Amino acid sequence: MSCIAPFDLHCRRCPRLAAFLDQVAADHPAYHARPVPSFGDPAARLLVVGLAPGMHGANASGRPFTGDHAGILLYRTLHACGFANQPNGDHPEDGLVLHDCRITNAVRCLPPGNKPNRQEVRNCLPYLRYELSSLGPGGVVLALGRVAHEAVLLAEDERLSHHPFAHGAEHPLAGGRILLDSYHCSRYNTQTRRLTPAMFSAVFQHARHLLSRS
Repeated sequence: MSCIAPFDLHCRRCPRLAAFLDQVAADHPAYHARPVPSFGDPAARLLVVGLAPGMHGANASGRPFTGDHAGILLYRTLHACGFANQPNGDHPEDGLVLHDCRITNAVRCLPPGNKPNRQEVRNCLPYLRYELSSLGPGGVVLALGRVAHEAVLLAEDERLSHHPFAHGAEHPLAGGRILLDSYHCSRYNTQTRRLTPAMFSAVFQHARHLLSRS
C-alpha cells in the first residue's frame, strides 16, 4: 500500500475545498473550518468511514459526526452495540469515549453541497490509508455510503467492479480484514426510511460479530 500520510490539520491539497473553507471560516469565525481529524480509540479494530464533514456538524465542532443529524443515529447505535460510553455526541467536550472503534471520513474537509469530486477523494486517500494501516487481521472497516465504500477500495488498491456497494454487503480485504457496507445515516436516508434504525443497528451488530471471531 503506497502513499500513507498522517493527518495534516493544515492540508490544502484540494484548491476548491481550501478556498471554500477559507470562506466558511470568514463567515463563521467560531467554526473549526479546517480538515477534521479522526476520533476514537487509536487501537480500534472497527474503523467507521463516513463521507465528509457536515457544514454545521463536524466542520463546526472539529469532531466527526458531532453536532449534526447523522451523528444522532450513529452515536446512539454505537452505544447500543457497546462501542461508546454514552448515546450522544453533541460537542467535543461532552465526555464521549469510543471503545474499540474509530471514526473518520473519506474526505477530511467540508465540500460545497456535501459533494466532493473524484479528485478530492483521491487527494485524501493517503490519510485514509494511514487509518487503514492500523487495522490488523480481523479488523472491520464499516463504510457509510457509496463514496466511503469506493474510497476504502481505492485506498486498498482494490478494483471497484469486484466489490459492488450494497447495504449490509461484506467484502474481504488484504490481511484478513473485512469491508462492511451501510447506507449513510444522513437526514435524507433516515427520513425517507431508506435506512431505518433497525437496519443500521443490524450492520453494527454484524460488525461486532465479525470482531468476536478474531
